[in-house]
Amino acid sequence: MSIKACCTFPASEPRPGRRSFLRSAAALAVLGAAGGAGLVGSPRLAYAALSKEQRDQLTPVAVLDRLKQGNERFRAGKLDTHDYLTQKRATAGGQYPAAAILSCIDSRAPAEIILDVGIGDSFNARVAGNIANDDILGSLEFACAVSGAKLILVMGHTACGAIKGAIDEAELGHLTALLQKIKPAIGATSFAGERTSKNAQFVDAVAKTNVRRTIDAIRQQSPILGDLEKQGRIAIAGSMYQLSGGRVEFFS
Repeated sequence: MSIKACCTFPASEPRPGRRSFLRSAAALAVLGAAGGAGLVGSPRLAYAALSKEQRDQLTPVAVLDRLKQGNERFRAGKLDTHDYLTQKRATAGGQYPAAAILSCIDSRAPAEIILDVGIGDSFNARVAGNIANDDILGSLEFACAVSGAKLILVMGHTACGAIKGAIDEAELGHLTALLQKIKPAIGATSFAGERTSKNAQFVDAVAKTNVRRTIDAIRQQSPILGDLEKQGRIAIAGSMYQLSGGRVEFFS
């Protein structure tokens, strides 16, 4: 991501001091000399959100690669140093996210942190079990067909409570209908061991199948998104986040 400085601030926003500005300018100069890759052994400084020009120059594969690199930084404990106030100001008048991420509501799996993206870089939809319903599909259509996102990433995770609930045939208010959307993934999962929610390997296998089924649902139930993918304008990919270790496994 190229780095740009935000030079104007609304009257309601505090202006940075001269010393703070000079320190930022010096850091940017060093980053520029290093090709924007950051100092060796130090986190990169992410000052601004994507511009429309920057986003439009990216291919779907390049967007996916950026998310993979973000997860590598997360696992290494070398997250970008995000200037969220500058990103907030830069996106106040418009947004140009490169990706739309559909992930689970689980508090241990915040996609923006796991993939190290800042304000304005991604659309984020979260629902238990990362399922695709009409509202989610409409949101993804807005993200890609209207706003120009290049990638849809469906992200499941290990030890998913929604998956366990579907396996156990749990019933609770509106949750009952949600879990019904996950249940077909149970029968579609080939697994030779104990097929219960107490078997962590089986739960994770069903979770991965569920991600694949969500991808299929996006393609089949949204002709808009399916056509965009066929045209090469977007890519649709799946992933599984490992709660232990923090690795995101990406797959198509």
